[in-house]
Amino acid sequence: MKIHEYQGKAILKEFGVPVPAGDVADTPAQARRIAERLAGRVVVKAQVHTGGRGKAGGVKLADDPAGAEAAAKQILGMMLKTPQTPPEGIKVHKVLVEEASPIATELYLSMTLDRGRGTHVVMASQAGGMEIEEVAATHPEKIIREWTDPALGLQPFQARNLAFGLGLTGEQFKQGVALILSLFRAYLEKDCSLAEVNPLVITTDGRVLALDAKLNFDDNALYRHKDIVALRDVNEETPLDVEASKYSLNYIKLDGNVGCMVNGAGLAMATMDIIKFYGAEPANFLDVGGGATTEKVTEAFKIILSDKNVKGVLVNIFGGIMRCDVVATGVVEAAKQVKLSVPLVVRLEGTNVDQGKKILAESGLNITPANDLADAAKKIVDAVKKAA
Repeated sequence: MKIHEYQGKAILKEFGVPVPAGDVADTPAQARRIAERLAGRVVVKAQVHTGGRGKAGGVKLADDPAGAEAAAKQILGMMLKTPQTPPEGIKVHKVLVEEASPIATELYLSMTLDRGRGTHVVMASQAGGMEIEEVAATHPEKIIREWTDPALGLQPFQARNLAFGLGLTGEQFKQGVALILSLFRAYLEKDCSLAEVNPLVITTDGRVLALDAKLNFDDNALYRHKDIVALRDVNEETPLDVEASKYSLNYIKLDGNVGCMVNGAGLAMATMDIIKFYGAEPANFLDVGGGATTEKVTEAFKIILSDKNVKGVLVNIFGGIMRCDVVATGVVEAAKQVKLSVPLVVRLEGTNVDQGKKILAESGLNITPANDLADAAKKIVDAVKKAA
């Protein structure tokens, strides 16, 4: 789960991470009032779940309250387009108005889970303001890493190593060490999957500030954080993603035309790969999970077919905990409700597979059975191409 910058900064402030003074606005007049309260130069920043806002016109400086109002008027309602957004962009509903910081140096700081090592890693770089992927590709030596002990967490000596690596000295060194430790505490206690500050800045008057804040959260831990769940902004998500989340479906919309319904993330990835191998593109990633009910399968099928780009559907189920007859019943029910008009190929294997195949065969629907995954992929790709 993602949240906005202003929400992330509010959380960081709770943990003692210094951030610029500011507030959020959803009208130009409100932006003006905030700027009047801050009494000085301000920056007006679009609040959307994407990076690269500045290059896309979503960040503007203002010298006075009138300028802040004018900037907010330009940004609010715009369709912000960056490499991380859908082609049509994301509509801006809110802006963050905060004091403009006199920047002397821009740095980078983040922490996430290193799955290869099975522990958290803290990364820092003097190349602040740049995308870390670009730094890693062109100047990997500029990225400093400290891996934490799973039981002990980030130790003070590691925070000092990071601060030294960032080139901090004197009072800024002390501030930097405290900020790094506070950020890591927020990252752990809030069950973040990512905490990123880019840029982390040193101001001309000697302060070390988190000028930006990007916090992502582990969905599997949200049951522990009702306060975080309350920060969710469904305006930043595609309608299909929102609908899928109501039924605890793992769904991600893609740009292809073959809808996929699979149980298990690994099998779903393999299904997407083999669709591409046979010459088509998957329209989605959808994992219905191991213990899906008939209702859940029905809703998953509806979500797939509500995507207008879908010209055919491949259902690929390996029944372990998930029973093939439950899947078959859900597919039949959904196909009847939505009045299926695109090719449908179903491959079932595992628990109650014979019952599942019988349900499909006796449904009276135009469903093409498949013997294995390769057979299923070839049949759905051929059917979609023929229909086109």
